[in-house]
Amino acid sequence: MRVEKNTQRLQSIDALRGLVILIMLLDHVRETFYLHKQVSDPMDIVMTEPALFGSRLLAHLCAPVFVLLTGISAFLFYSKTQSVQQTRTFLFKRGLFLIGLELTLVNFAWTATFPPEVIYLQVIWAIGVSMLALAACISLPLPIIVLSACAIIFGHNLLDSVHFAEGSWMQTLWLILHERGWMEFSGIKLRSSYPVLPWIGVILLGFALGHFFSQKYTAKQRNTYLVSIAMFSIGLFIVLRLINIYGDQPWQHFDAFSLSLMSFFNLTKYPPSLLFILWNVGVGLIILVLFERWQQQQWFRPLVVFGSVPMFFYLLHLYVLKLLYVLAVNIWGLNHGHYFSVDHVWMMWLMSIALSFALYPAVQWFSNFKHQNKQISILKYF
Repeated sequence: MRVEKNTQRLQSIDALRGLVILIMLLDHVRETFYLHKQVSDPMDIVMTEPALFGSRLLAHLCAPVFVLLTGISAFLFYSKTQSVQQTRTFLFKRGLFLIGLELTLVNFAWTATFPPEVIYLQVIWAIGVSMLALAACISLPLPIIVLSACAIIFGHNLLDSVHFAEGSWMQTLWLILHERGWMEFSGIKLRSSYPVLPWIGVILLGFALGHFFSQKYTAKQRNTYLVSIAMFSIGLFIVLRLINIYGDQPWQHFDAFSLSLMSFFNLTKYPPSLLFILWNVGVGLIILVLFERWQQQQWFRPLVVFGSVPMFFYLLHLYVLKLLYVLAVNIWGLNHGHYFSVDHVWMMWLMSIALSFALYPAVQWFSNFKHQNKQISILKYF
């Protein structure tokens, strides 16, 4: 099954990827310069100001959309090569590459400690492992892939009460798959911040949705199907959330409507609950369809540039944030207990906007370099 020859469509995928990594920048500015008001998962809405809650809620869009697009992009690669083995090899190599980056350059950017004493297995790790899982599954019939994705996404919350004896090999496997916690190997502590099982479901779903980008479907048919799936996903989220018995921690009614609304959208990310996935995948698909219609807008091109080199931007912004934090501490000291932090959420937003403009020239240069030197194979991983 060949992919439709439509560069504008590919630009809409890059643009959505660019949007979510800019939102990710905002969240990482929060994790660097606003840690005196840390947020839990799910958030304590009584203790979290609405502006901070909204910023974190917006950032929830990032990981599910990025993993979904990874699955779609894997299908586009498969459609282009028409080779299961070549696609599997690419996914396997890229997955290992991402895992290696998480354990080394990414972890050092967060901890600034070498050799590492603690390693945080975060989103790049989860994407890497998910790509390895997809590599093993791409030869399966489409109905099996769809059923597997749905079974994982809809069923994994049934496993929330499953636990294993501390220190056992089953607990280690379970911490990797479904439960957030600490492991230790050779004196190094590892934190399974992103249990991977639900993300495997999302990447399988993305690969299945990639079939709508084949020549079998016109752009109009594709958008109709994607919008229908998105509306079903959001509608099911609303119904299940109102029923309030499955898919996430129950929400609460408060005297203040604003707190009730915050509670309704206060979803669990670690690991991502069924309702977390339904809401964010639905919203992401709607934005993807809208981006196909907005490609002539002037603001669209920078998003494409950011999204064309996501790993380069990811590493770049982490090290820039670490450098800025070290400089701020040396100049002004710790102004909020153990942290240097800005005082207001609007300052966090302003820093994020300023950084997006400041980093754009480097991202644009690397994007041009990558596309002008396609013979350098390692560049395709960035």
